[in-house]
Amino acid sequence: MKNSYSALLFGAFLGVFLLTLGCSKKSIDSTDATTVSSFDLIQQKILTPSCATSGCHASTSDNTYAQHGLVLEKSVAYQNLIGVNPKNDLAKTDNLQRVKPFKSLESLLFHKLEWDASHHSNKQYGLPMPLGSNPLYVGQIEFIRRWIEAGAPRTGDVVDKTLLDDKTPSYAANSAPFEALKSPQEEGVSGIQLHVDAFNVAANFEREIFVRKSLGNSSDVYVNRIKLKSRPNSHHLVLYDFRNKDNALLMPTIDIVRDLRNADNSLNALTVLQMSNHIFLGGGTDPNQDYTFPEGMALKLPAGTAIDVNPHYFNKTNQPFLGENYVNLYTVPAAKVQKIVQMIDFNNTSFSLPANQRTTITKDFKFDSNVTIVSLTSHNHKYGEKFVIKIKGGTRDGETVYESTDWEHPKVINFSTPIQLKKGEGLTSVVTYNNTTNKNLGFGLTSEDEMNIIFGYYYVNP
Repeated sequence: MKNSYSALLFGAFLGVFLLTLGCSKKSIDSTDATTVSSFDLIQQKILTPSCATSGCHASTSDNTYAQHGLVLEKSVAYQNLIGVNPKNDLAKTDNLQRVKPFKSLESLLFHKLEWDASHHSNKQYGLPMPLGSNPLYVGQIEFIRRWIEAGAPRTGDVVDKTLLDDKTPSYAANSAPFEALKSPQEEGVSGIQLHVDAFNVAANFEREIFVRKSLGNSSDVYVNRIKLKSRPNSHHLVLYDFRNKDNALLMPTIDIVRDLRNADNSLNALTVLQMSNHIFLGGGTDPNQDYTFPEGMALKLPAGTAIDVNPHYFNKTNQPFLGENYVNLYTVPAAKVQKIVQMIDFNNTSFSLPANQRTTITKDFKFDSNVTIVSLTSHNHKYGEKFVIKIKGGTRDGETVYESTDWEHPKVINFSTPIQLKKGEGLTSVVTYNNTTNKNLGFGLTSEDEMNIIFGYYYVNP
């Protein structure tokens, strides 16, 4: 009886033990199944709601895909980020990857999300993201930084989840003080600074303004460097001169802000008319652009020059924020200028893009004298997939000298060996558009229209 009782007791104990073990194993398995990896949290909390949105990084059919080549939809986001070289030229020059494991400061993703450039050696590789929206919270950015520093693993819980509870704004776009760009004089050199005072950008609005600014130069000046600084959510900052300076209607009053769009989003007819008189002087989409002409070359601005300063901001949020812009024009003595550069302004304003169709538009432009081209860039809007510039005529006829697939950040090529062209030769623009809308598009002044312009600098040969 004793042995039977012992056996029964042992059997009961063993059953309880196995049941407990089974429950424990089930609990462990359940925990494993529900544990979310650090990258999955990044996808769920950041990439999907803020980046993989329609028109941005949702799919290859997004209008912006040609410029960045990056899809962040959850099935492909990881493979598109880790160890992949970016399309941004400056980032490639600095040997950045989209995400470089263990190296957040060498990862473009971190730079693009951190709006305050001072956090990463004042490098800002194009526009901060998400464009037109609010910046990520401090906790979100720190979570990504730590994940990268931990090796950017696909699986595994490697970052403290409570960081995502930190909702401190990383950059107070509505009210943060904007650090002024140091003037040339503060840097100990010669030059002129222009400032577009802080202005309001309404909620869910795209504001583009023009302010004609006098340089205050009583004599001719020679500009060999142009430096820009813009608040976040700037789409571009462009400088213009005017073709016809004798027509009072086409010449805006100094220091008066002119809006391209009225409050109801209709176009301001007078502003549009004055835009037709523009000649490109400089600038672009990089909020911290710094361009220097080749040695011995400069842009001549006659005494009494006033230029149109053109900031453009997107606001996709429900709150207004501020725009503000600085321009530095660095000057050199005339005695140091060997070549005076002029602006290339080849503008195709007559083309049609059928609805729901990919179309390539080709246009030839010719010079009326012998010239040397030192720089080229392009301008089109979001439906443009590729902008190619070829030489027209001469021994290099048909040769491609420029190609850009990034409409927001078009390449600026400064030729180490300038392009020599004879009178009657020129350039051809070959622009491929993908009109994904249900209406025909053509040349226009808003972001929903298109453009087709070759910009650059050249000088005339004797």
